[in-house]
Amino acid sequence: MPMSNYLRNKLLDHANGKTAYTMPATVYLAALTSASTVAGPGTEVGTASTGYARQAITATMTAASNGVSSNAANIVFGPATAAWGTISDYAIFDAATGGNMLWFGTMPAAKTVAVDDELKMAASKLSQSLS
Repeated sequence: MPMSNYLRNKLLDHANGKTAYTMPATVYLAALTSASTVAGPGTEVGTASTGYARQAITATMTAASNGVSSNAANIVFGPATAAWGTISDYAIFDAATGGNMLWFGTMPAAKTVAVDDELKMAASKLSQSLS
């Protein structure tokens, strides 16, 4: 999963003794209808009367081992109270709303979310690595 420029810069500055990086207290998974780039996130599902909210994943992610961390449990969004469109991508942020994008990627399979649907990222499908 690619890192944003924001996170790359923070980690490099921290590792090179320039500026300490303060870890976020909680990180959140966001559902997107378009792709992100290292410079910024794609289009996130709207929150006004849709039943959508970013999902806190700090407790779900495993402690890193051999440079890899993944979700130990399912991550579930919804149910939707309005159509969300086709969810093709995701991003991880350091805040429940707004904030800085840290990581981003493509969903294992795109899903069109209609009213009353849930969106689920199955256990071990969200994987972060450093190499």
